[in-house]
Amino acid sequence: MKEITALELKTWMDEGKNIQLIDVREAYERDVSNIGGNHIPMGEIMNKTEEIDRNKEVVVYCRSGGRSGAIVQQLGSILGADNIYNLKGGMQGWKASIDPSIQVA
Repeated sequence: MKEITALELKTWMDEGKNIQLIDVREAYERDVSNIGGNHIPMGEIMNKTEEIDRNKEVVVYCRSGGRSGAIVQQLGSILGADNIYNLKGGMQGWKASIDPSIQVA
């Protein structure tokens, strides 16, 4: 499974790299904080694989990286895609490395 750190993702974002962010958290978690991207909850993503852009680097994230890691592994197997990354540490990692002011549910 490919992973990317919050610092690496922030660099990609600052550079304007053509990426797709996918937040697999529940709506109540996303309401507390988010870094943008598509909201496709974990329970729905396998039925919405057509929404995953195969021409971009795709970064999947959740609260701590566990749920998104499982999704990245499943998507890699099902889609045979090598452009999908797990955000290591999820939103907690983002808070620790990038923006300590955000709340993480």
